Amino acid sequence: MSQEYIAIFMFALMMLMLFTGQRVFGAIGAVATIAALALWGTGGQDITFSAAMKLMKWYPLLTLPMFIFMGYVLSESRLADDLYRMFHVWMGPVNGGLAIGTIGLMVLVSAMNGLSVAGMAIGATIALPELLRRGYDKIMVTGVIQAGSSLGILVPPSVVLVLYAMIARQPVGQLWLAGILPGLMMAGLFILYIWIRCRIQPNLGPAMEDVHEVSRAEKIRLLGAGALPLIIFAAMMVPFVNGWTSLVESSAIGALTALIVSVVKRRMTWKIFETCTKQTLAISCMFMWIILAALGFGAVFDGLGAVKAIDNLFTEQLGLSPWMILILMQLSFIVMGTFLDDTAMLVIVAPLYVPLVGALGFDLIWYGVLYTITTQIAYMTPPFGYNLFLMRAMAPPEIGLKDIYRSIIPFVGVMVLALIIIMVFPEIALWLPGYIYGN
Repeated sequence: MSQEYIAIFMFALMMLMLFTGQRVFGAIGAVATIAALALWGTGGQDITFSAAMKLMKWYPLLTLPMFIFMGYVLSESRLADDLYRMFHVWMGPVNGGLAIGTIGLMVLVSAMNGLSVAGMAIGATIALPELLRRGYDKIMVTGVIQAGSSLGILVPPSVVLVLYAMIARQPVGQLWLAGILPGLMMAGLFILYIWIRCRIQPNLGPAMEDVHEVSRAEKIRLLGAGALPLIIFAAMMVPFVNGWTSLVESSAIGALTALIVSVVKRRMTWKIFETCTKQTLAISCMFMWIILAALGFGAVFDGLGAVKAIDNLFTEQLGLSPWMILILMQLSFIVMGTFLDDTAMLVIVAPLYVPLVGALGFDLIWYGVLYTITTQIAYMTPPFGYNLFLMRAMAPPEIGLKDIYRSIIPFVGVMVLALIIIMVFPEIALWLPGYIYGN
């Protein structure tokens, strides 16, 4: 059997197992193990063992539980409540100001967390009820929450980019830096859209009159609450960017700073600490199993030489240009996003896509940014986007699935625009890591 047919058979078997409801790491790992034993006999078992050893020796993996713990501490201790109050007071007098403030809240939450699900939970529980109570259009604000949560895997410390770094064998620090400007640009485009839309249709986001009664002293105090996540982010990133600490040491500083802040503000209890620790352990173990399965799957592909064969199929036999192949890859992410989450999409296609992107001459740091944006577009694309059903589970009863579908259409358009801009101007993603590491 040719290399192409073996690769197609492996992917078909893996997708079949996923459709039967198997766990992602179980489906991927099982296919990798079966293929290794079938192709190389008992010697094939060394592939998965080697992948496990490679995972255990990858020092930056220690950042994963640190950032997950930091995110859960900040979420469970409700430090984001003060942030939203700050945006409420300062942005309320503007039409659409609370929706714009919600995007700002999501950017800061992303800088504290790194998981889009956490941003969605905070937005749906804190911002959404307040926006609805203030008379904001339910369709628009539902889209705002979903769009804002998409920044969680792009703005550092992105947990998904840590996984991509492991699978693509790229520096985590450079990937984080590459995500900053695209993340801020996308947040800026969301804000611009909300501002223009509410200027044209003021009834969608009425200005708040009661915020004029808030004293200047209270406004200044709330600015301090808003600066809190920036202080945590700076305490973590500044030493790393300046070379004073390693990536792992910076992640430990971030987790410790978040814990100290929650204790000082008297938001930490033993029950919250226990919840944060248990959730961190569960999520970290899940990610480790997924990475292990992906490394084993990728090792089988390397042994087959399937990437070179597929590269030859696309470029020589089908005559596709590198850009056409890249666009087809992005479209495939959108299709897969109807039934898979971002981590699953990454580990399923990374053994094929990442080496192929390198073989086509594209920068793998830049491609990591494209991947994160595309998977978030896929998350929010009807009819089966992962975020759509997550939002339905968290939204109040008056917001139906039809409303959620309608809400996301303009924001998906904004995200597609951001994706095209970064594809056309890759320096938006590559300038900052080049500047920092070039110095």
